[in-house]
Amino acid sequence: MKKIGFIDYYLDEWHANNYPAWIREASGGSMEVAYAYGMKDAEGGLSNAAWCERHGVTLLPTIEAVVEQSDYLIVLSPDHPEQHEALSELPLASGKPTYIDKTFAPDRATALLLFERAAQHDTPLYSSSALRFATEYVEAERQGIRVVSSWGPGSFDNYSIHQLEPIVSLMGTDAQRVMFIGTEAVPALMIEFSDRRQATIQHPGPGCPFTMAVNYDSGDCSVMRPESDFFQLFIRDLVAFFETGRATVPSVETIAIVTWIEYGRIAAQRPYQWIELP
Repeated sequence: MKKIGFIDYYLDEWHANNYPAWIREASGGSMEVAYAYGMKDAEGGLSNAAWCERHGVTLLPTIEAVVEQSDYLIVLSPDHPEQHEALSELPLASGKPTYIDKTFAPDRATALLLFERAAQHDTPLYSSSALRFATEYVEAERQGIRVVSSWGPGSFDNYSIHQLEPIVSLMGTDAQRVMFIGTEAVPALMIEFSDRRQATIQHPGPGCPFTMAVNYDSGDCSVMRPESDFFQLFIRDLVAFFETGRATVPSVETIAIVTWIEYGRIAAQRPYQWIELP
């Protein structure tokens, strides 16, 4: 059985709580989360030691120990991407397939650095939001898209990734500029691509389901709401990545998403003005 190591800011969080059982099931029992390291204990939650006891995982004292004993590596910290550079330094030098949880990096410079480090050490690496793998998005027609309008729950910082991941898979990475068109209460960002194609994302509030409307050259409009079990579809892709060392998500798309989020924050300080992308 192949052993997976978790490396996290703190272990008692939603992704770490659910991934072990999902991975075991998706791999047919050929993989298991066996080792874990947490930089600190969760505030108001389980300690790392208690989390490991609950999940039947061996807590190790250092990242180095997890990297050494594991076949595959998952760097978590999904709500604290600013920790990914420190948590990933040793995994990315290991040559072992490594997944870094969303959001991949806090800014473009860090994203480039992480992929460069992985390349230097021949370490297979990828990152993604699970929403990318929703059947509704995967099967959507990509030819002739002119405008995408997307909305969903959560904050811009933590949840825009879930709207941007499907958008980049549908429209590509050739975005030219962004404009903040929302409010503090309801953030919204417009992205302009080549040929004046546009995408907008909006965060109306916690009760808003992920929904996307796609307008085509033909004038047709397709409305998609992901109701497929996209987390299970993502976990199957993750298992395949560990088995093959081949990522299905291009690094250029991950870097583009991080760039859009970073420049979206800049645009929020200058609403209704175009901000050119690098």
